[in-house]
Amino acid sequence: MNTKTWIACIGAAALALSCGKKKEEAPASGTPVASGNVTLNGSGSTFQKQFQEVAIEAFTKGKSTKINYSGGGSGKGRKDFADMVTDYGCSDAPYKDADKAGVKGGDFLYVPVLLGAITVSYNVDGVDKLQLSADTIAKIFQREIKKWNDPAIAADNPGAKLPDADIVVAHRSDGSGTTEQFTKFLDVAGNGAWKLKSGSTVEWSADTQAGQGNPGVAQIVKTTKGAIGYVDLPDAKESGLHYASIKNAAGKFVDPSSASAQAAGDGLEVKDDLTFVSINAKGDAAYPITAPSWCMVYTKPADKDKAAALKAYFKFMVTDGQKLLPEIDFAPLSKTLQDKAIAQVDKIQA
Repeated sequence: MNTKTWIACIGAAALALSCGKKKEEAPASGTPVASGNVTLNGSGSTFQKQFQEVAIEAFTKGKSTKINYSGGGSGKGRKDFADMVTDYGCSDAPYKDADKAGVKGGDFLYVPVLLGAITVSYNVDGVDKLQLSADTIAKIFQREIKKWNDPAIAADNPGAKLPDADIVVAHRSDGSGTTEQFTKFLDVAGNGAWKLKSGSTVEWSADTQAGQGNPGVAQIVKTTKGAIGYVDLPDAKESGLHYASIKNAAGKFVDPSSASAQAAGDGLEVKDDLTFVSINAKGDAAYPITAPSWCMVYTKPADKDKAAALKAYFKFMVTDGQKLLPEIDFAPLSKTLQDKAIAQVDKIQA
């Protein structure tokens, strides 16, 4: 089911439920009811953009509240939020300690909203199934491996017929939490093979191609023979891409999916500010390039008229909004993490 169809279904379901109700349900404890014509603006992660679209559609149905989410990448989301250009920001990577002082609106909260798989998508004639280990991926993306029939790729794929074709590497052009999580995986799991460091931007080789956002990378892979790139699972599926099974910490090759991303969320070590690392998670069923994604909100929103709407929307994202995630190939928060996220939202002063 594509995003537009899913949004339509959510809208229809919401309408049917509202028509069938005889009495309004009380809001969740601690959740203010937004009133008046309020517009909220958010930006950031393209990784979670599809979730923002369906969550906004479901939340605003029948309300006067309007929410705009522009994407643009995690780096943009963090900067826009820090500069108070937006009311909330979303990112697949938290601020670095040195950058926190630049957040102009005062104390803020990280609210985790989902876990999602980052695929290693490819376009190779005659290769419908592919297995890759972290050290092989590292060598491909830093251009040490340049042919699809390289012995390292063949070793990951016994018996596969791999063509003598050039590899074209595609990556993000913008500051990206997806890049940060992907390169963090290569740094942690690549057995020392990864040399380009990890971060939201990387000094890629000049003979690679760059795309804006996850959709931009997906487009390069889709239209370029021999291409390989890292793309979130919803965009990879929407673009009809092939993607590899990735070797996890338990030595198993695992396909990216909502279920394997959820398996990576079991037993996470979560810091007090609700940031955590979910890549290279333990467990046979865990997909190893599973990234978290957060939204940031000020504890005391500057615009008092928007404060109640922000709190209500954030509460929706971590409660009823979680039910929307599997249908768009993301994983919901574990019960333990969800409870912590709800408590975090309750700190917003509306």
